[in-house]
Amino acid sequence: MNKKIITTVSLSLIFSACLLLNNCKDTPNNTTSTTPTNSTEDTETKASKFASDVIPFFEDWKLILGDGSNAGIATNFENKDYFYTVNEAANDWVVFKSPNGGDTHGTSNNTRTELAQIKKWYPATANDKLTASLKVMNVSSTGDARVAASYSVVVGQIHSADKHENEPLKIFYKKFPGHEKGSVFWHYEINTLGDDNSGRWDFSSAVWGNDFSVVGTDVSSYPEEPKDGIALGEEFSYEIVVKDGIMSLKFTSKGHDTKTFTKNLLKSEYTTSADIPEQTQKLFVPIGQDGVERENAYAGEGCFFKLGCYNQTNGKSPEVNKNWCSGAETHDGDLKKQYADGNYAEVWFKTASITVSDNAVSNEGYFTKND
Repeated sequence: MNKKIITTVSLSLIFSACLLLNNCKDTPNNTTSTTPTNSTEDTETKASKFASDVIPFFEDWKLILGDGSNAGIATNFENKDYFYTVNEAANDWVVFKSPNGGDTHGTSNNTRTELAQIKKWYPATANDKLTASLKVMNVSSTGDARVAASYSVVVGQIHSADKHENEPLKIFYKKFPGHEKGSVFWHYEINTLGDDNSGRWDFSSAVWGNDFSVVGTDVSSYPEEPKDGIALGEEFSYEIVVKDGIMSLKFTSKGHDTKTFTKNLLKSEYTTSADIPEQTQKLFVPIGQDGVERENAYAGEGCFFKLGCYNQTNGKSPEVNKNWCSGAETHDGDLKKQYADGNYAEVWFKTASITVSDNAVSNEGYFTKND
């Protein structure tokens, strides 16, 4: 509003104006903003609605933020840089956001804003379930098209809490620059035989679009866009059930075929070198990851769910590992610069639920090792 210069005014007019101003202070402001800021100064500002109001299950999780810190149980919690709520078309969403580069948690090279289940369960006796409805809003705008993990984010996991701490499940979303549609796929990581875990590898299965192995021919040459893929901002759901050693997966999205998969977590398919699938021969064997799995796979190991935004673009040189190291621009970890030019991952969750089996036990040992 432009200021007006007042040259002459009566005492009574000044008095009336003062009364009016005082009354205005008590008048509620009916305009609310749902647009998050990227300033850490706003971290302590009370949210109009917390994530725990939208998805009331946070007592089962600890929250890791995109700066590597452990926020603990995130009831009535928000952080405007990494974890907050938005309202869109009358729906509330929980936003998980993580930059390409910055401080990471535990032994990982990747940043994440992610929930980790505070109890672990055992596949042989499990009856555990995780469901989620979500949409991916952004993946990295930069990367190396030859590197399989470039332009991707993990939105759900099963993680082992014991021994090698490998991952029998990772659910990915990946979209190349310039493409309207991206791919959803899931990984099974072998639980490597013996004490040396350096030979571990993943096997990728496509849900909609391509699997992990479809890459570009050079740094900025992208493969053909998947015809049955999922666009940024397009909602999809997953359901993970582990019961009596069998992992069952179900993926649904409006306008797409429903996809289901099963995987035995107690009996391995990959106990000899001859069992290593062609996809793995192409991706992992050339970089020395050519191990075999123990016969009983993940039997006897405590496992737990993870959910959120695990950014797979970490800015490391692709010469180190062309499966995981993307070489993406990270502005030396400057958060505001990364958010300004799309060097981050962002995932919105609308609903989620968890069922924990009676035999689940504390997973505190995992957090102690990784904090």
